[in-house]
Amino acid sequence: MRESKVSIPDAAAPASPAAGSADSAPFSEGLHRQLSKRQLTMIAIGGAIGVGLFLGSSVTIQLAGPGVIISYLLGAVITVVVAYALAEMAVVHPVAGSFGVYAERYLSPWAGFSVRATYGLIQIIAIGAEVTAVAIYMAFWLPAVPGWLWVTSASLGLVIVNALQVGWFGEFEYWFALIKVVAIMVFVIVGGVLLFGLTSAPAIGFTNLTAHGGFLPHGWKGVWLALTLVITSYMGIEVIAVTAGEARNPEESVPTAMKTILLRLILFYALAITVMLAMSPWNQIGSGGITGSPFVRAFAAVRIPYAASVMNLVVITAALSSANTNLYLSTRMLFSLARGRYAPAWLGRLSAGGVPRTALAVSTGGMVAAIFLAIYVPQQAFLLLYGTAVAGMFFVWIVVLATHLCFRRALRPERLAQLRLRLRLHPVPTVLGLASLLAIAGSTFFVPGLEYTVPAFGLFLATITLAYWLQFGGRKREGKA
Repeated sequence: MRESKVSIPDAAAPASPAAGSADSAPFSEGLHRQLSKRQLTMIAIGGAIGVGLFLGSSVTIQLAGPGVIISYLLGAVITVVVAYALAEMAVVHPVAGSFGVYAERYLSPWAGFSVRATYGLIQIIAIGAEVTAVAIYMAFWLPAVPGWLWVTSASLGLVIVNALQVGWFGEFEYWFALIKVVAIMVFVIVGGVLLFGLTSAPAIGFTNLTAHGGFLPHGWKGVWLALTLVITSYMGIEVIAVTAGEARNPEESVPTAMKTILLRLILFYALAITVMLAMSPWNQIGSGGITGSPFVRAFAAVRIPYAASVMNLVVITAALSSANTNLYLSTRMLFSLARGRYAPAWLGRLSAGGVPRTALAVSTGGMVAAIFLAIYVPQQAFLLLYGTAVAGMFFVWIVVLATHLCFRRALRPERLAQLRLRLRLHPVPTVLGLASLLAIAGSTFFVPGLEYTVPAFGLFLATITLAYWLQFGGRKREGKA
């Protein structure tokens, strides 16, 4: 059995912007701290605003109707709890591997291994879902072109971008994410103009929110079931913690970026979903299945020239941006596992530019799977990939909150007082967040297409647990704070 010492900054140590840098080896050794606060914020937006909103909302609208607006607000509350918990731990321990390293320190080596292995896998799967979404969107213009061609082209481009130095990746993702932020703002503004009749055309108004079965056509049950996919729209905020190992001055940049991304996500989601549902009857824009974005259908319904095509271009950019971020995340998680001696050492090797390219090569597995699915089962490819990642993300967030409970117990009061961003009324929000995530995960059994996601993930978790105990069963947790 192999032993290794987990070396990350002590939670009781005095605050210092560089505290995590010197003591975070081996988890961040060799990585370059080139990501600015501006880039961190946009990378987080790039990871969160993607197919969960632009394509997955097709399913959530079917489940809840206009009531999905409430689902997004409820999801925002849970996300705030997870985000603040992550920000606290990332400031004290700004290392690559982030919550996987925290779980290893504060829960157990198994928890640290399993959450990193899970996160790496689901991000790899999510990449496949994102590039599959690109093929679905391209069919809006070129339905005769095989989807696997678009999947392959998008995959090659993303691998090239991620093989560059992290500073170049950050800059590329900044502008990629900025496009969809501006697009959502324009969508909301144009939609508002149409809703309030600020042009020569008559006002659309908000009758679509209450017509066609009322605001809650499927009752509160529909609102709750929609949460199973709505919450995944917010899953991406954890990128702030993952990038802390390559962030400049994480003591300042991480809290600022986390607060900024939360405010923008909640505002963007609430306004965008409300405007979309008000522009067109929910039973029309949500009835086409996963064959295109409901945002594109909403613009097509109001017949503004070229508006649907422009929106389709935007959602393609959004999918590429999310896939780009997911590829970065999975690469860093595999790198962290290797540096923690839970995976082959070659996964922890870095290029001259500080990029873990061997881990990057392994992370392309989701793209390869997406290509084969696009060839053989193109109609089911997206939900097969995206649904598989859902249960894994629930597990990751549950482990994050469980780790936060232990982290707070180890954190000295004076260190807590120094944090620029912290979760108030502890431990109530963390405990309620844990209970909510467990209940939402259990609800997947009642959502068409997601019935088998939790059992499938349970099989995966059992497999990696068995592998862990066979290989690392004697590993002990060290460095208790």
